[in-house]
Formats: sequence, structure tokens, C-alpha cells
Amino acid sequence: MVANISKATHRDPFHAIADPTRRRMLQLLAEDTLTPNALAKAIPEYSRQAVSKHLQILVDCGLLALEVQGRNHLYSVKPEPMAEVYQWLEKLKELWESRFDQLDTVLTELKKDNK
Repeated sequence: MVANISKATHRDPFHAIADPTRRRMLQLLAEDTLTPNALAKAIPEYSRQAVSKHLQILVDCGLLALEVQGRNHLYSVKPEPMAEVYQWLEKLKELWESRFDQLDTVLTELKKDNK
């Protein structure tokens, strides 16, 4: 049986950055406000339609702001939602630093024992 999961449960910053294309788009948009056409030119391996789908996911996840100026749709990064990702990464960083410290201690002890 397949669970019925709404789109909203998948639309968080982790969902957005899970895809390498969206990470690339976020990097480009962190540097400048761009239109979908400009993004499609910057990522030529994807069609304009594919770029639009990725943009919609990024907007749904709250990572992009959309400003409409006449016929132009301008996208820019909203970094605040990435705080959740940053906090998660910081916890992992602390965990790995602790484990590396433990490994250093073990290796130092082994060195002493071998002398």
C-alpha cells in the first residue's frame, strides 16, 4: 500500500537541495536575480520547462522569492529557510568533530604503545 503523502510534506529546504540542479540554480540565484530564461541559458542541459518545474519547487519550499515586473518574472534567493539546513549540518559537524577527536586519541595511544 502506498501512503498518501501531500506535496506539502515534501516541500521543505531538504527536499529542495536534494536535487543537484536545484542546488546549482540556488548558487546562480545567490549571485544575481534572474529570469527563468536566464537560468535556462545558464543550465543548457535542461529545457525551459524543466527549469520552470525546479523553480516552482524552490518557491514552494520557500527558498525563492518571485517578483513580477511586467512580463518578466524575477527570482531571487530567500536565505532564511536554509537556517534549518544549517542547524542540521552544524549538529552533524559537531558529531563528526567529536568522532575525529576520539579517533585522534586512539591513534595517539596506539603510537605510544608501539614505541
